[in-house]
Amino acid sequence: MESIGIQQLARRIRERRAGKGVREAAKEVGISPATLSRVENEHVPDLETYRKICLWLEEDPAVFLGIKSEAASATTARVHFKKGSAIKPDSAKALSEMILLAQQAFLEEELES
Repeated sequence: MESIGIQQLARRIRERRAGKGVREAAKEVGISPATLSRVENEHVPDLETYRKICLWLEEDPAVFLGIKSEAASATTARVHFKKGSAIKPDSAKALSEMILLAQQAFLEEELES
């Protein structure tokens, strides 16, 4: 995966807040307007600010860092399920529901912290 860096992060922030003032967007993110403005002007944020911005953007932080995303590991799991007889439909449905519930719990935990 190729890094898209701070310029892309700044661009995504501008796109996401289109039509909103810096104050309103910063309140949504949970940071100060000055901090959001600095990041929008391509200053590198601290880790906590970066985490909050990525949550607000609904982006995997790895995208802006040029790191292989956790989502890429899903390809490995998918290989195991390619064969039709590898898993029964009821088991697949239960597994998918479990994964979605775990993801939802993880996101709620992230929002609380």
